[in-house]
Amino acid sequence: MAAPKFAVLSLTERAAERAREIIEGAGRPVEGVRVGVKAGGCAGMSYTLDLADALAPGDEVIEDKGVRLIVSPKDVMFLLGTKLDFETDKFAASFTFQNPNQTSACGCGESVAITPAAG
Repeated sequence: MAAPKFAVLSLTERAAERAREIIEGAGRPVEGVRVGVKAGGCAGMSYTLDLADALAPGDEVIEDKGVRLIVSPKDVMFLLGTKLDFETDKFAASFTFQNPNQTSACGCGESVAITPAAG
């Protein structure tokens, strides 16, 4: 029997519920939620979340709790083992990343430093 494949990303139930709401409200067919990282910010990188209209060659596709997550090959090593949550408080509601590869974050909360997972 083959070993189960390690998931790059996983969702909490709150994150999955919110992602399903966003996908259903998109008003167009989407492939899923594209999760990634980009260069920028005071700590060096920031997380990205977008609705994906199509898959690209080499994309990693993760199905979790009824949500299809899509990660480009260049972002996989930065996101290995990440859990995506959706948190609400008195002032804000947002997706949050619990990433074991994140080494620091800036005070604004928008920028992070991430070390790629060892292959």
